[in-house]
Amino acid sequence: MYELIQVANNTYYVNCPAKIGIYCCEDKGVYLIDSGNDKDAGRRVRKILDENGWHVKAILNTHANADHIGGNRYFQQNTGCKIFAPGIDACITRYPILEPAFLYGAYPCKPLRHKFLLAQESECADISSPDFPSEIEAIPLRGHFFDMVGFRTPDDIVFLADCVSSAATLEKYQIGFIYDVQAYLDTLDYVESLSAKLFVPSHTEAVEDMHTLADLNRKKVLEIADKIIEICAEPINFEAILQRLFKEYSLCMSFEQYALVGSTVRSYLSWLYDGGRLTVLCDDSMLLWSKVK
Repeated sequence: MYELIQVANNTYYVNCPAKIGIYCCEDKGVYLIDSGNDKDAGRRVRKILDENGWHVKAILNTHANADHIGGNRYFQQNTGCKIFAPGIDACITRYPILEPAFLYGAYPCKPLRHKFLLAQESECADISSPDFPSEIEAIPLRGHFFDMVGFRTPDDIVFLADCVSSAATLEKYQIGFIYDVQAYLDTLDYVESLSAKLFVPSHTEAVEDMHTLADLNRKKVLEIADKIIEICAEPINFEAILQRLFKEYSLCMSFEQYALVGSTVRSYLSWLYDGGRLTVLCDDSMLLWSKVK
């Protein structure tokens, strides 16, 4: 863990729970792609940088999930580096309480206010800033999170953030976090059309071709959508839908999983409603979801 892997002349990644990309410039300055889940991750990555005589010029965050921005504060305090993130994610990076608040739909209670969902604040500019490094290409990858992007380095290595999961991860967790289901499916189609020397997703192995991973994730999304429609054969409320999904996929309920999976299931319900496959009705002061007959 925290092994430095070179994948091209000037492009590397640190193999850790959420891979951290590194692009090394001629002046020994580096751009980090994400920063890990906390200050301890930051320290370990900085040790690697110091061993190679590198210094941080900027952090390029793919999106604002805490496991991708958790090291920002450490690096910014200790190196003064700039930080960039896309759109809404730049706002969440500045005000990270927005992540657990969004997931829960209200002020998050203590079980949701921990480093895996709540990073420390850091100063952050949007990737549209003129200070963003012109040699790095931002690639839109919306769906998993608000305005998530990937980054292509000049070595033609593409860092894909969280837009795909491995077969093992899908088997273990079943319902991966998604904010916008249609955007996520569109992103899977898009990454299949991309070409690059190598693709580096954050939570699975680097690959030269994205078709297999994209198709695997697409099939899982459509499977879950069909399962939800089946559950809604008769009018049913959200909590009962969530309970059925947890039982049918043998998931373990906790406060964190309630927030993460619950938020994702609500996104599926929105997508299916907007697509005319589900409808809602109110009965006895309760909102019920139902398959369109």
